[in-house]
Amino acid sequence: MRSSRLGIFLLLTLAVFLTANCGYYNRIMSRKNLVDGSMAYKERKFDVAEDLFRRAAERDPKGESEEGRIAQVFLARTLHSKFIGNRQDTSLAERAIVEYKKALALNKDDQSSYKAVASLYENLNKQDEWRQWVTNRANAADIKPEYRAEALTSLAAKQNTCANEVSDTPETKKTVQRDGKDVFQFSKPANEADFQRMKGCVEEGMRLIDQAAALEPDTVKNAGSLNPKSMTDEQLKTTIDTLKPYESVRSYRASLIIQASRLAEMEGRNDDRDRLKAEADKAKADFTALSDAVKNLQNEIDARKAAAEEAENANANKAAAK
Repeated sequence: MRSSRLGIFLLLTLAVFLTANCGYYNRIMSRKNLVDGSMAYKERKFDVAEDLFRRAAERDPKGESEEGRIAQVFLARTLHSKFIGNRQDTSLAERAIVEYKKALALNKDDQSSYKAVASLYENLNKQDEWRQWVTNRANAADIKPEYRAEALTSLAAKQNTCANEVSDTPETKKTVQRDGKDVFQFSKPANEADFQRMKGCVEEGMRLIDQAAALEPDTVKNAGSLNPKSMTDEQLKTTIDTLKPYESVRSYRASLIIQASRLAEMEGRNDDRDRLKAEADKAKADFTALSDAVKNLQNEIDARKAAAEEAENANANKAAAK
């Protein structure tokens, strides 16, 4: 009787111990799955990697641990890689999209997963889904402003391409002499539908890019005054990540103003054309200034990396000489 009671007590104690440590055990097993899955991925054993990452992700579907969140991303990337290796199997792309969306639900600032979904929609030629996906990102008020700006710029870029398809053709773009110089002269296309399409694309593109530009923080506006050498490594990384999306914003803003000036010329609004050309020159200068600031930051990052590698090699040589 005493033996039976002791056995029950030990079983209950063991059950309590295992329950209390279930989360810890799952994390340990997930870490093992992540390590083994990463090795399999590196060796291009994608089926094995997919299975291991899926197991790790299923242990923490809510993404409460770092292991669970990483596993979800790795699972999506593995499916993505399988699709890249076999683009005929579009089901792999569809499955990757599902898993990337789960990863983004666990971490709304996971920009790589957002971009991967956008890329897969384009690969699948699902333009309506792409547009809705990017528009939702652009309208998301709870993510970083630079992420919204990047999405808005992607949408604006499509409009810029649309306008350029009309304005940059042999029919609409001619080389003429003006003040002794060769310049481009833009004429209205014969097809009114093409002209209206260009007009709509310029208007929508400017609306989108102005929204993106309005999100510029002071760090971007004052980028020219940054002193990279006075910044920590983390500050350099954070700052360059903030500035880079606005490089594209400023670049496409200049491009769309140029399209607007072409449109004005096609309609015979020469005063507007000249004003817009001046605005485009200013926009190009703004882009160049920001691009130079980004380059200065990157040069400092590269210089520090090179110095660290040089010091490491010097220490290794000293150790080998002993």
